[in-house]
Amino acid sequence: MTDRPGMGTDSHGMTLLSPLKARTLPLLLAGLAMLGPFTINMYMPSFAAMRTELGVDDVQLQITLSLYFTAFAFMSLWHGTLSDRFGRRWPIVAGLFTFSVASFGIALSRDIHVIYLLRVLQGLSAGAGIVIGRAVIRDVYEGPAAQRAYATVVMVFSLAPAVGPVIGGWLHSAFGWRASFGFLGGISTVLLLLVLWVLPETLARSARRSLSFRPLLRTYKEVFLHFRFMSWAVSFALMFGGFFVYVLSAPVFLLEHLHLGPTEFLWLFGPATAGMMLGSFLSGRLAPRWPLRSLMRTGFAIMAVATVYNLVVSWLEPQYFYLYLPFLFVYTLGMSLVQPSITLLGLDCLPDRRGTASSIQLFTQTSFNAMLASVVAPFVWGAPLHLAVASALMLTLSLSGIFLLRWLTLSGRISAAPIIN
Repeated sequence: MTDRPGMGTDSHGMTLLSPLKARTLPLLLAGLAMLGPFTINMYMPSFAAMRTELGVDDVQLQITLSLYFTAFAFMSLWHGTLSDRFGRRWPIVAGLFTFSVASFGIALSRDIHVIYLLRVLQGLSAGAGIVIGRAVIRDVYEGPAAQRAYATVVMVFSLAPAVGPVIGGWLHSAFGWRASFGFLGGISTVLLLLVLWVLPETLARSARRSLSFRPLLRTYKEVFLHFRFMSWAVSFALMFGGFFVYVLSAPVFLLEHLHLGPTEFLWLFGPATAGMMLGSFLSGRLAPRWPLRSLMRTGFAIMAVATVYNLVVSWLEPQYFYLYLPFLFVYTLGMSLVQPSITLLGLDCLPDRRGTASSIQLFTQTSFNAMLASVVAPFVWGAPLHLAVASALMLTLSLSGIFLLRWLTLSGRISAAPIIN
């Protein structure tokens, strides 16, 4: 590999970061992770205008979301595997290039069927950064440094759900619905240039794996059947679902139950974003000082307190929106304290397959979110108390999975590393 200014190579041919680029790397990975949420909600304020200009109905527009989620979930299984074979850097470059072309294409499209195709391309490419970025963090950092780096990614990434619809609304008001997709194309192009400048290759050639069908199938089988790894992945999906069920139910919860207007979605995303940012900041600051088990216990305790409060509010005073703000803030704060630790613990179960493991982590979460969207949320959004009970049940199941994993470890039924004591 050819050296670039301010950089060198190690004995494995991997590029080493200069101090400036080392500081920039976590922010770049966070920017890559933001593409997914932006692509979901940035164009939502433009639905009415798109419906009129394209001559479609609400169901046809909803298909643009369904196609994106389906393609995203499918490709999340492959981004990490491709990075295990070809290295971390070039799959991200390919993903960003594809995403940029698809976004600019939608901005110029006048046919809903062309938009369908381009939304599939967006879904296939948007997850490359977040999937491979997790593996990059584990390639580059160890111990508390890995937790701090991942916390930085989560802190910046947490802005996306709140900022996306706001930016989309501003762009729509000033330039029309196409501007949101033009913005996505522009920001992905900027990220592509930054990746080419900042991101080194973090996977040595000697550590790369074959893409032969049988070894690949065997790898997926081994990862999916790895009880400890899948326990962490499912526990995280359940923990996140305790909050995400409110995001999926937002139109009914905010507009019908709390009687807020269509421009007041910030009452949901604002407190949640603030909680995620503060939790990620604290996780990064506390990582060198607190044992991992203490961060986990503290985060789950905070979420449990928020959940009990939410159940009481939903039962006694379900109609006042301001009473839900503490729950949204405190739950997401605790969730963000736990998230770096639970993600890294999962990846540490498969140190030689981190790319594939990261893919399956995201696939597990995305698949669970799709199930929430299609089955759970419509079933429970009829009443605030139903939503609160669903959220509490998911947190309880997440904790139960972790306790079961610990009991199986201490009883010697599964291997002992890594352990939460």
